Amino acid sequence: MIDKKYNIAVVGASGNVGREILEILVERKFPFANIYALASENSFGKKISFNNDTITIDLLSNFDFSKVDIAFFSAGGQVSEKYVPIAVEKGCYVIDNTSFFRMNQDVPLIVPEVNAKDIEMAKKSKIIANPNCSTIQMLITLKQLHADYKIKRIVVSTYQAVSGKGRLAMDELYFQTKAIYEANSIPPQEFTKQIAFNCIPHIDKFLDNGKTKEEWKMEVETKKILDSDIEVSATCVRVPVFNCHSESVNIEFHENFDMEDIIAILSNIDGVDLLDRPNENIYATPAESSKGDTVFISRLRRDTSIKNGLNMWIVADNLRKGAALNAVQVAEILIKQKEFFGQDKL
Repeated sequence: MIDKKYNIAVVGASGNVGREILEILVERKFPFANIYALASENSFGKKISFNNDTITIDLLSNFDFSKVDIAFFSAGGQVSEKYVPIAVEKGCYVIDNTSFFRMNQDVPLIVPEVNAKDIEMAKKSKIIANPNCSTIQMLITLKQLHADYKIKRIVVSTYQAVSGKGRLAMDELYFQTKAIYEANSIPPQEFTKQIAFNCIPHIDKFLDNGKTKEEWKMEVETKKILDSDIEVSATCVRVPVFNCHSESVNIEFHENFDMEDIIAILSNIDGVDLLDRPNENIYATPAESSKGDTVFISRLRRDTSIKNGLNMWIVADNLRKGAALNAVQVAEILIKQKEFFGQDKL
């Protein structure tokens, strides 16, 4: 049997995540026939690198999605709100990297290593949502711990890189840093405060309850993906790091746990690396984790201030496993399922 190949659209192809999706499709030898790079008028006609060559960006507003089997959307919630229904109407499966569809009860919210079985819900909606980048790296780590030692509560503080806000945010960090060294200043545009040499406890908009929407996302997404009974408290902070999100995660279990068993569990999770030898100064930081697909765990230790408490430090590339890689892995699951594309399982 000749392996089936698929026509793929990448919406937001000129952005950070879109470029990573294109790169990962090639790296993982995804069976694509044609690739359509799509964006707004601002990027229309630009050429971007792809598969040792270049590809020209087409205009999203004029595109015919009937030509496509799977579309990746990474161009913001307003774009997804308008164009995802059009793609679905044309018979295309959509993997959406924005927050727009995540809490829709008919749309599965997928981390393949955690809840791949929920992809079946997409047979009706034809939409699969990618979770928040910080949620992804946390839940990969916690899934098996929750299965073996039921989690009662999670308290997480994030240290999120500027790449999560896009290329202009990365430029702002660079030029502000350069300006300060030159005794100049550049006022913030992408952020509410100066990002160079600073930390900003404000990601997305503030809600009426005092939380930011980013913090709310981590809470509700954890409940939807892992377990609705888990209580989650999140504080999300933007830090002057170009790429890779870090998290300080405190877990309270319902019952006591064996530390050696925790270590064994975390040492045997696909895509996760327990990098934790503090006496040798070996632990994960963003500088070593960028451009990789691994989720790193460090600083693993009991929290002796509460009963059944555990602390850990989690670092991952937010553009790859936190976004693009997760989306491509979802697409790989889709094409292996007979009920989605009508072929035998590969």
